[in-house]
Amino acid sequence: MANLFNNKQAPLKSDYTAKDIEVLEGLEPVRKRPGMYIGGTDEKAFHHLAAEVLDNAMDEVVAGFANKITIHLGADNTLTIADNGRGIPVDPHPKFPHLSALEVILTTLHSGGKFDNKVYSTSGGLHGVGISVVNALSDKLDIEICRPKQRWRQSYSRGHSVSPLVSEETNSRQQGTKIRFHPDPEIFGDLNFRPATLYQMARAKAYLFKGAKIEWSCDKNLIKDNRTPAEALLHYPDGLADYLTDVLGSEGESYSSFFKGEGVFPDQNGRIEWVVAWPVQAEDASDEGSLTSFCNTIPTPQGGTHEAGFRQALTRGLKDFGERTNNKRVSNLTAEDVNGLAIAVLSCFIQQPQFQGQTKEKLVSVNAAKLVENALKDHFDHWLVGHPQLANQILDFVLNRADDRLRKKQAKEVSRQSATRRLRLPGKLTDCTQTNPANCEIFLVEGDSAGGSAKQARNRATQAVLPLKGKILNVATASLEKMKGNQEVADLILALGCGAGKDCKPENLRYGRIVIMTDADVDGAHIASLLLTLFFQEMRPLIENGNIYLAQPPLYRLSYGQKIIYARDDQEKEHHLNTTFKRATKVDISRFKGLGEMPVEQLRNTTMDPTKRTLLQVSLNLAESAGDPGEFVTRLMGKNPETRFQFIQENAKFLTDVDV
Repeated sequence: MANLFNNKQAPLKSDYTAKDIEVLEGLEPVRKRPGMYIGGTDEKAFHHLAAEVLDNAMDEVVAGFANKITIHLGADNTLTIADNGRGIPVDPHPKFPHLSALEVILTTLHSGGKFDNKVYSTSGGLHGVGISVVNALSDKLDIEICRPKQRWRQSYSRGHSVSPLVSEETNSRQQGTKIRFHPDPEIFGDLNFRPATLYQMARAKAYLFKGAKIEWSCDKNLIKDNRTPAEALLHYPDGLADYLTDVLGSEGESYSSFFKGEGVFPDQNGRIEWVVAWPVQAEDASDEGSLTSFCNTIPTPQGGTHEAGFRQALTRGLKDFGERTNNKRVSNLTAEDVNGLAIAVLSCFIQQPQFQGQTKEKLVSVNAAKLVENALKDHFDHWLVGHPQLANQILDFVLNRADDRLRKKQAKEVSRQSATRRLRLPGKLTDCTQTNPANCEIFLVEGDSAGGSAKQARNRATQAVLPLKGKILNVATASLEKMKGNQEVADLILALGCGAGKDCKPENLRYGRIVIMTDADVDGAHIASLLLTLFFQEMRPLIENGNIYLAQPPLYRLSYGQKIIYARDDQEKEHHLNTTFKRATKVDISRFKGLGEMPVEQLRNTTMDPTKRTLLQVSLNLAESAGDPGEFVTRLMGKNPETRFQFIQENAKFLTDVDV
């Protein structure tokens, strides 16, 4: 342990007096503690210097005094940013008559024209430290100010002016500010600007203000990728919509039409612009969405109150739309359901915004949430009403996401339960003794009576029995909340052990075969169709893997003398009467009322004994000519009775015998 304290640092002074108090003047605090002002000395902080200068130029654009910005990255890692705005003032400062306003701004912390709303209504620079910090952390900074028929120049280094402010007359009416700076290697070491990062920064600014034109150029020897051009004119007439189109690229076809627009804040000089789309056509929408936000053109990657207002407006808008269309499922919607997979861009301009820290990565203005929500919600309501088909498509998409969330929550609850104690299987389940799924099968039977017979007829080692009470819930028409609350469905999912919905994992299935064993009549067929609908919608991989079977219990028992034969339906009965019992004078025919009425031995021999029974394996017909099986299930089992009636009309002509 002694080695831990054996360092070469000079011993600390035992006395501590006034002369030990160091006073940092001017921009010395910035060079001493750069992390307090730009978040550190890493690559991100390094590029923050460029953002500070570019933000000032954009403030002139947003204020309406400039429409063009030029950015050039030189081979020596020197960055030049210019605008055609008003130009930084160069006249003597009232408080410091011996200094120009320009030098005050560049060499003094907390100086600038953005502390009130007289010069800039909305701006990104608020603390008066941006450009002075860039000056403090650059070993060379040259600035040029142009106003009609006059040009001023001055040079700086590490926070101090190294040349006087000189001016010259010109014949040009050009105006604006040009800043050329080189970050100080003493602070940042061997870091260099990345052209790709600067180019993306410039593009983002151009998207944020439709009227802005940004001319980008870079020494071609610095470019290391194929996506960054050496020269480009960045101008996007559709603003954020252009940005989202570029972001989505070829994937845009899977997304809904854009909900885009602009709004103004009441009683305040500010506005909002937005664009959002949902992946309603995506085959796999498992990836997370994104919300890219800006305040006064400043990126806010950590979000903030403006994002909260945006999400709230979309959530309330969709819930209100669902309630107006009597969709009761919307009560379960959360902001995460609505916004989680959406791709959106939000830009707001507000007076005197409050950011978290000098790097401005998060907006914390308390009033921003309500301003954004109020400005956006009416526009969203009108858009939903004006696009009812698309609105319903988006609503269905987010409702399905809510269903997935509830399924995952339920799965986590079951996992948490099984982690602390052995998972309790449904009370009515009579399980088999073997645990290898390949050797095990479960019979799903209708009611306790059939269940009692099946339990006696089964092979205890490999066959499990789960009685279901009556006709199971039609999941094609029920909400996830209702399905979750249905005891029969919950017991079945729990017994199988593989989960449901997107969390269905066939590898966790406790039985290799799932046998639907219902009575050989119309009611039995209805129950079987309801179970198949459940498997198709909630556990489709089990059908695709061939785990689902239909038992074929007999409907009739035919006997003559010592000869006994079972028939599954009327057609098979008539076949045996005309062949097997053709010469019999009187055949004894018994019709089973249900599986519960069958003697145990007969049930075993006809339906459950693997060596004597007949099982039908359920599979999906995915041939193109067969159509979409999902649409077929929805047509027959969904909420619209007209489609079922139409199906009956189309197929009634094929029936030769109807069991009523």
